[in-house]
Amino acid sequence: MKKIFALTVLLISIQLQSQTFIKFNGVTALVGVPNIGVETSIGEKTTFSFDVMASFWESFDGHSPMKFYTATPEIRYHFKEKYNGFYVGGHVGADKYELQKWNYWDSNKYEDGFGYRLGATVGYNVKLSDKFLLDIFVGGGWHQGFYHGYYNDGTPGRYEKAPNYNKSGEWLPYRGGVMISYKL
Repeated sequence: MKKIFALTVLLISIQLQSQTFIKFNGVTALVGVPNIGVETSIGEKTTFSFDVMASFWESFDGHSPMKFYTATPEIRYHFKEKYNGFYVGGHVGADKYELQKWNYWDSNKYEDGFGYRLGATVGYNVKLSDKFLLDIFVGGGWHQGFYHGYYNDGTPGRYEKAPNYNKSGEWLPYRGGVMISYKL
């Protein structure tokens, strides 16, 4: 019982000393890809953000899969003040996917795998009120993927012959949108 009480006091004191926002990406929601997150203060001009995004689409065109899940923890530096004006962030994220890569859109191939991302985000916060703000952002970086390549037309087997996982690394833009943020 003492541990629960101590944990409750700790969580309440952290909440009283920090500004925490829950966020929802309005742009990705328009195409049925939920992107939600939380951002909290960790310093005078720094915040910690964590968001997850998922696409549950079986396919956009009827035969090419478009499912993915990402998790992105990020440290952000705000130039003016926290939650107001320009910021930059650095992140390391992980993903799991079953999709057709951008350079295979005109083929019958898709990839099933996982990967990690190292990158940066540039954004701008617009205060709407004491409780609401808009977080307009874009980001990208290096993505390293480990996957098995398959055919989406019923052809059996893999199109690539890597003994374990095929590997692919690219510099990509992979984040962006307008987060509608609510202060807790």
